[in-house]
Amino acid sequence: MISDQKLIEGCIEGKRKSFNLLYKKYAAVMLGVCMRYCRDSQEAEDILQEGFIKVFSRIDQFRMEGSFEGWIKRVMINTAVNHYHNNLKHSNHSDINKIEDYYVVNDQMNENVSSTQPGLSKDKLLELIRNLPKGYQMVFNLYAIEGYSHQEIAGILNVSVNTSKSQLFKARRYLKNLISTLMHNHQTKQSDEK
Repeated sequence: MISDQKLIEGCIEGKRKSFNLLYKKYAAVMLGVCMRYCRDSQEAEDILQEGFIKVFSRIDQFRMEGSFEGWIKRVMINTAVNHYHNNLKHSNHSDINKIEDYYVVNDQMNENVSSTQPGLSKDKLLELIRNLPKGYQMVFNLYAIEGYSHQEIAGILNVSVNTSKSQLFKARRYLKNLISTLMHNHQTKQSDEK
């Protein structure tokens, strides 16, 4: 297996084989990153392609310090955030605050969402996250999955720190309600089958 350093050097030299090998090595993992910020696989694939174009055009800026995979991941996240901002400008989106009116408010908001229902699979939880309203989804992913602080998220999304905190709070509440509804429906279905 060719090292990242050799692949990077090959890409800087414009070697097509290095571009292909680098893409094959990281595409699947980075598609998973992109999927967390998208509603469907087509959107994630578009972001992945755009992200790799940025990676290849800026690969000479990687200073061989830290993880190359981490650097690519950051490019993908930034590409997803840019995609989000561009879509905000071009879409007529619904008011997030109105959406939450459809769900029952739960008092225990600070619990870890994934620990509320131990029977929920990782794939199902990721699907639920992908179905969050876009603002909630972005903040939840950046905070809970990527580990950014509210200050960093505020800078990335060009919002206030309080907006970031509020969006995370609402995302957790929204997820808990989706999970509760899902589990209730599952239990009802099981009861009906008996």
